[in-house]
Amino acid sequence: MLLQTVTPVSVLGTTVLLALFLSVTAHVAARNVLGDVDPRRALYVGPLPAVISVVGNAFELPAALILLAGLLVDGTMFWWSYEEPRRVVAGMTLIHAVVTTLLAGVLILVSVLLASMPG
Repeated sequence: MLLQTVTPVSVLGTTVLLALFLSVTAHVAARNVLGDVDPRRALYVGPLPAVISVVGNAFELPAALILLAGLLVDGTMFWWSYEEPRRVVAGMTLIHAVVTTLLAGVLILVSVLLASMPG
């Protein structure tokens, strides 16, 4: 078993990578709902849910609470960034959650396959 040391750099790196991943999937969700949109707007959506996830897991909060807080902040950031009605924002938030879950699942399975590769 590998020993993992938590350092400020590792926490910052994890948060930045998660924020970038969430911003990319937010852009995919926004394009799915709104059509052609400015990709820079999605950069506002990813960071706060990433911070909520990292901080919530650091304090070992219940997963349901972290998920609920993340979805509420995600929807708020979509509303603030894209200035759309609540129904449209709810659709973008739902699609964002689905796209993020599916893409994360694919990336995890690919990493498992690569880790179990012989040789």
